[in-house]
Amino acid sequence: MSNVNLVMSLPNGAVTATSLGMSGLAWHRSPGTSGKFHGQSVLVDLALKEGSPAFQFMDEGGWRDAGADARSALDAIRTGKRTKTALSNGAFNCTPLTAYGHVYLAKSSGHLLEMQPGERLIQFKGHASAENLAPNQVAAVAGLPEIEGRRPRFYLVIGPVEMLVLSNLTPAEYVWYATHRAGKVFRQMMFAELSQQASDLAAREIFETAIKALSETPMKKTKTITQGECFARVPYAWWKGYREDIAGGLYTGDRDGAYLWRFPKEIPHAWDRAN
Repeated sequence: MSNVNLVMSLPNGAVTATSLGMSGLAWHRSPGTSGKFHGQSVLVDLALKEGSPAFQFMDEGGWRDAGADARSALDAIRTGKRTKTALSNGAFNCTPLTAYGHVYLAKSSGHLLEMQPGERLIQFKGHASAENLAPNQVAAVAGLPEIEGRRPRFYLVIGPVEMLVLSNLTPAEYVWYATHRAGKVFRQMMFAELSQQASDLAAREIFETAIKALSETPMKKTKTITQGECFARVPYAWWKGYREDIAGGLYTGDRDGAYLWRFPKEIPHAWDRAN
């Protein structure tokens, strides 16, 4: 059977083997009438070679064998099953970013939007971290240009946890900081930068307090606004890069560097109207 995909869905981090194709899997998972159900997800088509994962899952301490489970699920598809769960959760932290093939944004109605191919923004130059690094010091260590006149940016973190964050760091700087900061380090991360209209997702006082803290404390790099179940509350149209001639889209990164999947140059009308 040639039509086989191994698909990771976020934010929950499940991996599913399927013979339905990407669109078929999205419709299969659609919960029903979009007027009654709301939700969205990122679907990542993972690399395969001769019907098996074309990559090695990263070590998780031995509590499961992700590679064997993925191969078993793919074998089940070849025997006639339409879908088979390989990993029910937590796959984001053990799936290398180099395993990503095509990346899609899904709406609760099952509509898919394929992002442009991923591009590497930077390979980090240095890894020496300290809690008191200023934003421009973060840039210098990472191998990025320094910036004058910084302003708070608004980030929607999708994995490994869902949260809304205000930050004085650019997207590439934020990847370096989040994957290096002591005590809070992410193995890897996925996020989007939002436009300021998304600021109504939390009380105005929270935003004002966060902006004040970032403005008055030069060493302050990030301020969390809220945690948990944020992704489905933010329309894709609020992401930077959506119908905008500016950088934006879906960012990913790890300790080595940062990547970006941009929106297609034209957003299909049917996708725009779908819930």
